[in-house]
Amino acid sequence: MTTAIETTIPAKIDHEIPGVLLQKKVQVTVVGCGGTGSAIAAGMPYLHQAMVALGHPHGLDVTLVDGDRISRTNCVRQPFSESEIGLHKATVLVTRINLFWGLGWNGVPHFIDERWGHETDILIGCVDTRAARNAITRTQTYWNCHYWLDLGNNADSGQFVLGQPENQRNKARDLRLPTAPELFPELVNAKLDKKDRLPSCSALEALERQEPFVNQTLAYLALAMLARLFRYGRLSYHGGFVNLRTGRTTSLPVDPVLWQRMRPRPADSELLKHRRRKVVRP
Repeated sequence: MTTAIETTIPAKIDHEIPGVLLQKKVQVTVVGCGGTGSAIAAGMPYLHQAMVALGHPHGLDVTLVDGDRISRTNCVRQPFSESEIGLHKATVLVTRINLFWGLGWNGVPHFIDERWGHETDILIGCVDTRAARNAITRTQTYWNCHYWLDLGNNADSGQFVLGQPENQRNKARDLRLPTAPELFPELVNAKLDKKDRLPSCSALEALERQEPFVNQTLAYLALAMLARLFRYGRLSYHGGFVNLRTGRTTSLPVDPVLWQRMRPRPADSELLKHRRRKVVRP
């Protein structure tokens, strides 16, 4: 959904995790339990166990949120069976995880809106529309969390970005990680949704429009990043770009100079609007 940017880092800069997240049970909310969200959910118990084994006192407490129900098409690209058609994705996934791992995580079979106020430390967005991503940014949960990890993809490429919303927790930080929409505003522009070719109701057409394993690739790279954050307490990168067509992966470094270059300038935005108006003028 975005384009990777070649970077040259003059000096290594690290982001440090808030100390409180190394002392308490970390509340994680995963919004969206489709192709990417289900892969994130499946990897969460491994992250939890690794954290505890490496000395974290409590590990994770995870909540899965999705109001969608399982369809026959979902059984092709997502970890659901035909016997589960009609059931809520969030409920099926969390029940499966809890039974296998002996955990007590939660599933919420509802779509979120701006009234959603579930308290969380790390908010993970695995939604497939810009409108849904925009809705996440308007929730009370977003404005109270430490981190927002956003993942998005198209047919054979995608990105994951770990950011710190400019809220009460984060706005005073010297090196606040910018969120995905701060770097790529188009990610929350709902008007662009109609231009995206999302998987259809046809299983064959869904596979033709989206490469197998793009969701899992993004999910496990993002989980590996979180694992490093909790193991070492710091990160030199806070996201990445994946292209399965070329086999290339590019990291997004912690680099304020790069962030400034990536952010769209107001003058550029106005010029782009003017050009668009000229194009459509009769």
